[in-house]
Amino acid sequence: MNRHSAESLERWTADVLDACGLPAPDAQQAATLLVRSELRGLHTHGLNRLPSYVQRLQQGDFNARPTMTHRSFPGGIVLDADGAMGHVAGPFAVQLAVQALESTASVVVAVQSCGHLGALGVHALLAAEAGLFCLVGQRTPPLLSLEGFEAAAIGHNPIAFACPVPGEAPLVFDVACSVAARGHVLAAARDGHAIPEGWAVDASGRPTTDPQAALEGALLPMGGHKGLGLAMMVECLAGGLAATAASLDPAANEIPKSGAMSRQGAFLWAVRPGAFAADGLFDAYTTHWVDEFHGRGGAAARLPGQRAATLEQQHRAHGIELAPALLNDLRTLGERLGLPLVAGN
Repeated sequence: MNRHSAESLERWTADVLDACGLPAPDAQQAATLLVRSELRGLHTHGLNRLPSYVQRLQQGDFNARPTMTHRSFPGGIVLDADGAMGHVAGPFAVQLAVQALESTASVVVAVQSCGHLGALGVHALLAAEAGLFCLVGQRTPPLLSLEGFEAAAIGHNPIAFACPVPGEAPLVFDVACSVAARGHVLAAARDGHAIPEGWAVDASGRPTTDPQAALEGALLPMGGHKGLGLAMMVECLAGGLAATAASLDPAANEIPKSGAMSRQGAFLWAVRPGAFAADGLFDAYTTHWVDEFHGRGGAAARLPGQRAATLEQQHRAHGIELAPALLNDLRTLGERLGLPLVAGN
């Protein structure tokens, strides 16, 4: 069986990113998050994204050796990521938030010029594992519209939050504001599969099940106008708070026909729960409502993030079998870079 251990995948992915010019610590950090996304079952935002990230790095759309700078003020931090990969900038934003919360209760980090963050939930998870509540969002170029729109009107602007749960894996909720993430449409186009009805419209605003027509058209928002409203909230926070002069350039709205988005704004809001509900009451309340949720939902009640945590544990113990199409893409990438991908421990 063609199984790969987490360690072997991390080593190979770090070598690939190192070959693209990333410093060794950044390559390892990005590799760890990419592989962790894969282990957690987040396949559209795991190693599936690596070839497009390599392309972005080689073209200079992502900065392999950024000089990240930040300025801090009460309750806030502005991080200029200098075009860094999202898997480098995101953990650094979490690190800044953790440090800030040593002396305050809440902090918002506005992240400028940040590469595609991938699965936002893995960044929020890092904060939750440090004992924090965390909300993360990233702006994208316009990808959403409603049926009949002349063109996509706003990004599908993914958003995620994570929260520590005593005695359990952190709760992690991660969604795009579209019915389905663009990554699912890209995967369907790659594999030659139709997409379900209700996911997208074509360039004329008509419903389509053709993934290529969907990529030329627009995604549909989850819940209709409700999804658009959430996308607007992320636009205000990830686009507005992290705005720079470059944010007003039409190039900021360019949508690649395949692969990852280029540099965009993001935000991270982190809270130290103990500053608000003292004497362990946050943990006590969280345990209380989680127990009620499980009790009333029975076997069907599962917290977001639980399945991913179980998959990660299983895959770390027994290895992971990569999908054939993904394995072929990664092997092709490895051959091109002189870094063959082989199954291993």
